[in-house]
Amino acid sequence: MRRITRLAGVTALVTVFALGAIAQDAPNRIVSKPLMMATDADPDWDVVTVKPSAPSDQGDSIHTDGRRVVITRYSVMGMLLFGYGVQKSQVAGVPEWARTERFDVDGLATAEGKPNVKQLQGMMQKILNERFGMKLHHEQREMPVYAITVAKGGLKLTPNPTHPNGLVEQRYTQANGQQTMLYKNTSMPELAQSLMFNVDRPVVDQTGLTGRYDVQLTWALDESKTSADGSAAPGLFTAIQEQLGLKLQPVKAAADVLVVDKVERPGAN
Repeated sequence: MRRITRLAGVTALVTVFALGAIAQDAPNRIVSKPLMMATDADPDWDVVTVKPSAPSDQGDSIHTDGRRVVITRYSVMGMLLFGYGVQKSQVAGVPEWARTERFDVDGLATAEGKPNVKQLQGMMQKILNERFGMKLHHEQREMPVYAITVAKGGLKLTPNPTHPNGLVEQRYTQANGQQTMLYKNTSMPELAQSLMFNVDRPVVDQTGLTGRYDVQLTWALDESKTSADGSAAPGLFTAIQEQLGLKLQPVKAAADVLVVDKVERPGAN
């Protein structure tokens, strides 16, 4: 069974197909030996129960065991953040109860095998629609973001020669106060989505790059503990520039915002 657990202040999904990090109310780590669903599967819930979490429960988590998915102590806001891969600043119209009340979800996917992160996100979106009656629309709103661009020294990424619709392999590891991101066959928008959960605002891809790349990035989780002699990894912003040839620059730009038009507490199972 794989598990998502919270690491204080750290936002990173860890799995062989990890998406990246998830914001404050959402999960942060998935660990699994993959026996995965077919990559073209779009699973729904075969059977599922949704109920309020017990007040005594602590910590939110996601477990998967084959096609069984168990989501524990998630708010509707947390489900939105994980399901759509956004930050809190990109969600509007969520009522207070949907931010504070927690729910447990337990069900089986309609496809065999363990869902990858994108499939798990799709299942999260479906549970919001089907059991919470969520209706939402997307808007573009100007807000503070980080624009990801090619740095002056030039790109340092390795192009991936496989099929553009091939398997995206993603892994996060953490040790000795450092985090390492290993991606294979990833696009710039996918990289931008992953990076934004490690910073304090959305990340918008402005590289103009349309290819797919292999990425290895290591950075210090606490920049105050980086060493002057270069023996330890630098902070995230420096690491992106030195190791990838990319740059995160604070700007104001249009970003996608989810506007919740309707959401309600789930009825009886």
